[in-house]
Amino acid sequence: MKQCILFFLLCSIYFSSSSFAQNVALSFDDGFNPERQPQAALWNKQILSHLKAHNVETIFYATGKNVNSPDGLKLVADWGNDGHQIGNHTYQHYSMHSSKISSQQYIADIAKNETLLQHLPGWTKRFRFPYLKEGKTREKRDAIRDWLSTANYRSGAVSIDSSDWYYNRHYLALSKQQDDKKLNKLKEAYLEHLWGRAQYYDSLSKKVLNRSVEHVLLLHVNAINAAYLSDVIAMFKSKQWQIISPEQAYADPIYAQTIDALPAGESILWQLGKQNGVENLRYPAEDSRYERDKIDYLVKELNNK
Repeated sequence: MKQCILFFLLCSIYFSSSSFAQNVALSFDDGFNPERQPQAALWNKQILSHLKAHNVETIFYATGKNVNSPDGLKLVADWGNDGHQIGNHTYQHYSMHSSKISSQQYIADIAKNETLLQHLPGWTKRFRFPYLKEGKTREKRDAIRDWLSTANYRSGAVSIDSSDWYYNRHYLALSKQQDDKKLNKLKEAYLEHLWGRAQYYDSLSKKVLNRSVEHVLLLHVNAINAAYLSDVIAMFKSKQWQIISPEQAYADPIYAQTIDALPAGESILWQLGKQNGVENLRYPAEDSRYERDKIDYLVKELNNK
């Protein structure tokens, strides 16, 4: 009861000083591994250049195992030095839904990543669950929630989930052909995908909250965003969506809300829809199976030309 009262008080304070425009903050997961990706430094620089060109501030949730080298940590530090925030995405990128990983192991992995990243510029105590999985059982979910609260971590939730990682696989394959026409077709499909997911989650926001939340979009530090991030930003702006900072987005009361849904995770709007009994919520919310036919058909068509 106290949580409900607090939530509504936060809402009233927030709505008194905010507009109802469609706003979105960009957020990025994982990070490049220079020991395995020869183009890591170039791709990292390209993403940061896109952000700087559009004066966009973001948050980067780094996965320790990807960046635990002098060169890898330098790439993460470059984000902080450019004014972006650095959050925690665990060290090993375990799934909370795995029966092989205990709550204690998961907590130790979060703490290990904090030890690695906390001295970097831009470090902030926000945590994002890998795969957006927050636990299949109430006991496991609540054990992690309690620890995060005690450790003073704030939410790293997303409102708009996407499958940019799946499009990235095809981008990497098509890039080897060095065919700009094919890549442009893939870019069009990628932008269409992101816009489609933004529209879906915004419609879900209006269904469960009667308003558009301050959105947080999930992207990854990957090659397709190194190539097309400026196009992504320009696309949202062309649709009259404003790009805002993570701190602006996370000020929305929805990110402070405790949602009682199982399995826990996915977009915070998906969780709220699940809690409120919204029908036809696909699960997992974003998966390659949903994009496979469309993209595989596109790539096959392009390769036959």
